[in-house]
This record gives sequence, structure tokens and C-alpha cells, in this order.
Amino acid sequence: MRGNPIFREGIELYLIEGHGFVVYGYFLVLLAALEFLILFLPSIDPQAWVGPANLFKLSSAAALLLIVYSVLRIANQEFVPWRFIALRRWFDGERLSVWDVAQGQIALLCLHAALLVLLCAPLLIWAGAITRAPAGSVLFTFSVLLFYSLSYGVWALAAVTVWERRMESRQVFIRCLFISLVLLSALFYPPVNPVAFLLYYLDRREMAPLVFWGWKWPAASVHFLFHFLLLGSGLLLYGAALRKREGKR
Repeated sequence: MRGNPIFREGIELYLIEGHGFVVYGYFLVLLAALEFLILFLPSIDPQAWVGPANLFKLSSAAALLLIVYSVLRIANQEFVPWRFIALRRWFDGERLSVWDVAQGQIALLCLHAALLVLLCAPLLIWAGAITRAPAGSVLFTFSVLLFYSLSYGVWALAAVTVWERRMESRQVFIRCLFISLVLLSALFYPPVNPVAFLLYYLDRREMAPLVFWGWKWPAASVHFLFHFLLLGSGLLLYGAALRKREGKR
């Protein structure tokens, strides 16, 4: 992967030159501030948060939203966008294939998602230790944080491919997509919502199955099926957009 020029470009801009550290810094500051508020606001009645492990649950929900939002912005090339080489140059000048471009951009998406999960790990582990959250719940939380980052982040890659020169269109699209999916899922069937599902799981509450055409579908199966479909459709759109851009050279 180190031989992929798109992956090397992302490493140089975000890690070597340090432009990614701004994102990571804001992420950590916001998450730490939210944990502080969650920890001390209900201090009048400590049992209100120590018993049911609300500190870990709410911190995990906050980390989920912050990680997905940060990944969307990074994948959408919203930081130093003028430094990224245009797709036409990769296809025409460097003679890269669609697979090469996709491999480099998806590898960068996975890298940033993993780094953000690793950065929040000490804070979440600390919250889990305070509230005696089971180790399985902590590991599950890290797994779904990474999964959600990829499921939504791939849509930012599709947006930056379709509207490469229209930053405002990309920004509006990914924000509207994420906010609408979160709000609509919470309104019509909460177990599909990533935040609600994580809170249900960590609270050990039973989720109502989805009744459709007389069949009862388990909530967890519906949730992951929806997000796998979201990931798959995003990849299909991203691949089709890349092939279209390659065909214009």
C-alpha cells in the first residue's frame, strides 16, 4: 500500500505535514469536554450515573457522532483541499486505474477511522472502568465505531468523486445525508439508528423486532443489514463515479 501514490499523498498531507492533527485535536478536546460534563453534571446523585454506567454509554454515543462527522470531513477533503491532486491528473498524467485510485482512497479512509478510534480508546476505556462496563461491551463499541465510520465515510468518497470541484455541494450533501439518516431512522425505527442501537445494546435493553409482511425481523439483524446495504450502495456509487471520471480522459 505504501507504493500507492494517493495513499502516500494522504499520509504526507495529514500526518507528515500535520494537517490531520487539527482534526484529531478538536476531536479529543470535544470528547474530553463532553465526558467531563457527563461526569460532573449529575454529581448531586452519583448513583444516577455510576449504577447504570451512563458515563460510558453517553461517552460512546458522543464518540460515535464525533468520529463519523470527522471521517466524513476528512474523506470529503475539506482540509487543505487545494493540496490534493485532481482525479484527472491521476488518471491522465499518472495513468492510475480505477482500482488504484479506489484502493488508495479507501485505505486512507480506513486509516483515519482507525486512528480516531484509537485516539478515543483511552477516554472510553477510562469511562468503562469507572462505570464497570463489561469488557465485551467496550470491545463491541470499538468495533461498531469503526464499522459506522466506514459505512458513512464511503459516501464522502463518492461525493468528492462526483463533485470534485464543487466543495459546497459536497459539504451540503454529506451533512444532509448523515443528519437525515440519523433523524429519520430515530423517528421511524430507532433500532436502525446507530446512536439508539448502541445505547440499547450497552443498556442491555431488548429492542423491538421489525414487523414486515407478517414476519418479525430481529432488531440487530435489521440494523446491520441496513448499514451493510448503506456501505454497499456507497461503494457502488463511488465505483461508478470513478469509472465515469476515468472514461472522460
